[in-house]
Amino acid sequence: MVTVEPATPADADAVADLWVELARDQRRHGTRLQADANRETVRRSLAEHAADGGLVVARGDGIVGFVRFAVEHGPLVQDGTRGIVRDLYVRPSWRDEGVGTRLLDAAESTLADRGVDIVAIEALAPNDDAIRFYESRGYRPHRIEFEREVENDKRPRGDR
Repeated sequence: MVTVEPATPADADAVADLWVELARDQRRHGTRLQADANRETVRRSLAEHAADGGLVVARGDGIVGFVRFAVEHGPLVQDGTRGIVRDLYVRPSWRDEGVGTRLLDAAESTLADRGVDIVAIEALAPNDDAIRFYESRGYRPHRIEFEREVENDKRPRGDR
C-alpha cells in the first residue's frame, strides 16, 4: 500500500537520500552531477520545496518515491506559464506499480491549480525507460541540448 501526499520540511533528509540514489543511477546515463557532493544543497532545496508545496512523496515502507516541482519564474515573458518537474524518482523495487504515475499526477494537478498551462520535464537522452514513461503521459520533445568536451588547462591532467 502506497500513499502519495505533500511532503513536509521534516521529510527533506529522507528524500535527499533518495535524490542521492537518483543521481547515482543517472551516472549510467551520463549525468555529471556528483551525488554525495550535492546532497546537502539538495536537502536544503527539498526542504524549501516542501514548505512551498512543491514536493510530494510516496510512502510505502518509508518514503519510496518523490517528485519535486515548481512554477517557472524568469525575466522573459512567455506565451503561458510553465511548470517544471525537477526530479521524479521511485525506488526500483516499487516501480511498475503506478507510483510514478501517481506522483506525476500530483505534481501536474498542483501546478495546474497554480495557473500553469504546460509542464516540462527532462530526461537524459540515454534513459529510454524515463522517455517511454513521459511519452506515454503525453509529453513530447521540446528542446534538444547538445554537449561537447573542450580542451581545458584548468582540468587536472588525469581528467583530460
